Amino acid sequence: MFIKVCGLKTKEQIDKAIEYGYDAIGVVTYPKSKRYCEPKVAIELANYAKGRIKTFVVGMTFEDVKEAADFFDFTQIYEVTQVPNLALSSKEMPPSDLDYHYFFYDASIGSGVFEEFPDWVKEIAGEIILSGGLNQDNICAVIRDLKPFGIDISSGVEKDGVKDLGLMKEFIAIARNC
Repeated sequence: MFIKVCGLKTKEQIDKAIEYGYDAIGVVTYPKSKRYCEPKVAIELANYAKGRIKTFVVGMTFEDVKEAADFFDFTQIYEVTQVPNLALSSKEMPPSDLDYHYFFYDASIGSGVFEEFPDWVKEIAGEIILSGGLNQDNICAVIRDLKPFGIDISSGVEKDGVKDLGLMKEFIAIARNC
């Protein structure tokens, strides 16, 4: 099971994500996000994590991530456009002619609100990373029912809008033992 934690803003959070066994981290450079990290800081975090954990720069469009994209392993955006190392996020089935490394199903579009997953998600469950409102209470049911390739957590490991290291540790332990 591939597990990514998104919205990290500090080196300490990266260190803990690695220590706890996450497979990847996300750094958000979308200016309207409460998890926003300015590109200069995002690049520092990418360089700090390089070679230790997979890194994703996250935004709504390529415009949001373009300053930092070359420093990250993957570019995760909600815009259907061909860019190098694309990780497409959407609540729609991905276009068959788009070349991407990862597909993140996220009906919440980064808001962290959980919604039931559409039936077509089960058809591509082996190739999909599920996100949007996942937490300690619903993750095992999602994994059992949909058997995704991976999961992506953000708001589910936050207290008052800030990453909580204890919740990060608890979530991955639960997810790995479902």
